[in-house]
Amino acid sequence: MEDLSPLQAFRRVCNLRMLAGVYYFCLLYAISRHLSWMGEDGPGDLASTLFDLVRFSRQCLLTGLSLMLTVALAEALQARRRWPLPARLAVQALAVGAGAALGTWLRYKVSSLDDPMPFKLAWAVSTTAVWTLLGGMAYALLLISRAQREGREQLAQLFREREALKTQQTEAQLSALNAQIEPHFLFNTLANVKRLYETRPDRGRDMLVALIAYLRAALPGMRRHESTLADELELVRHYLAILQMRMGERLSFDITAPPELLTAHLPTLVLPTLVENAIKHGLSPLPEGGRIEIRAQHAGSGGITVEVADNGQGFGAASGGTGVGLANTRARLAARFGDGAALELEAAQPHGVVARVRLPAEALA
Repeated sequence: MEDLSPLQAFRRVCNLRMLAGVYYFCLLYAISRHLSWMGEDGPGDLASTLFDLVRFSRQCLLTGLSLMLTVALAEALQARRRWPLPARLAVQALAVGAGAALGTWLRYKVSSLDDPMPFKLAWAVSTTAVWTLLGGMAYALLLISRAQREGREQLAQLFREREALKTQQTEAQLSALNAQIEPHFLFNTLANVKRLYETRPDRGRDMLVALIAYLRAALPGMRRHESTLADELELVRHYLAILQMRMGERLSFDITAPPELLTAHLPTLVLPTLVENAIKHGLSPLPEGGRIEIRAQHAGSGGITVEVADNGQGFGAASGGTGVGLANTRARLAARFGDGAALELEAAQPHGVVARVRLPAEALA
C-alpha cells in the first residue's frame, strides 16, 4: 500500500478526473431513470421533459458529490494508519452511508427551495439505500482498480530489481572470467620472454622492451568488461609483433578490417585469446611455423564476423576448442550478447583452424 499523507489521499479521490467521472455517471443515471418514467407516463412536453431531466441530474449530482467528499475524507482518515481489515471496512461503509444520507438531505433541501414540500421518510430511506448501494459498488471498484494498479507497479518494480540483479550478476561473472583469462594470457607471454632470454639475451632484451610497451598499452583496458575491435586488433598486432621477434621467419601475419567496423564492441581479450590459442596449438608445434590471418567483415542481418585463421597442424588432442581460454571466451560472448554471438571453430583447407566470432548488429550500436 502506498504511504500517502492525508492530504494526498484526499486529493487522490477528490480531483477533477473523479469529478468528471461522477458527473457523467450521474447524468447517465438520470437519463436512464427519466426514460423509465417516460415509459410509464408517456411522452410529455419537450420543454418540461428537459427541465425535469436537468433537475433530476442536479439532484443526482448532489448525492454523487456528497459520496465523493465522504469517501475522500475516509481515505484521508485511513492514510498512514495500519488499521485491521474490519476497522477499515467499517470506516469505508460508514463513509458511503454518510455520503448517501448527506446527499439525500441536500436533495430535499435544494428541491424545497423551488417548491416547498413535506419531508417523506420512505423516500429518504429508499433514496439513501439506493445511493448507498451505488456508492458502495463505485468505492469497491475504485479500491479494486487501485489494488490492481499498485500490483502492476510492484511487479514492474520487482522486474526492474531483477534486471538490476541480473546485470550485477553478469558483471560479476565477467569479472571472474576476466580474472581467469588475464593470468592465462600474461603468464604465457612472460614465459616466452624467459625462454628467449635463455637462448638469445640480446633478442630477449629487445623483446622485453616490446613487451613493456605492449603492457603499457594493454593493462589499462584489461579490467574493462568491454573493448572495441580497433583496440583488440591493436593488442593482437603488438602481441604478434612480440612473438615474431621470437619465432622470426616461422611466423607471419596479416590483419584486415574495414574502417567502419573498428568501432564494434566486444568483450576484452577475445581476439588475443584466439590468437594465442592459434600460436600455441597450431603454429608452435610445427618446425616451419606458419601464418595467421585476422579478418573482420560484414555478416548477414547487420552483424559482423571476425576470423582468426592459421595454417598450422589443425585439430589435435589439445586444440579441440575446450580449453579454459576458449570456454571463457564463449561464456563472455554469451553474457554480453546472449544467443546473438557465438564462437565457432572449423578446419581450414588444406590444414589449420579457423576460429570465427559472430557478433550481432547491436555490437555496432
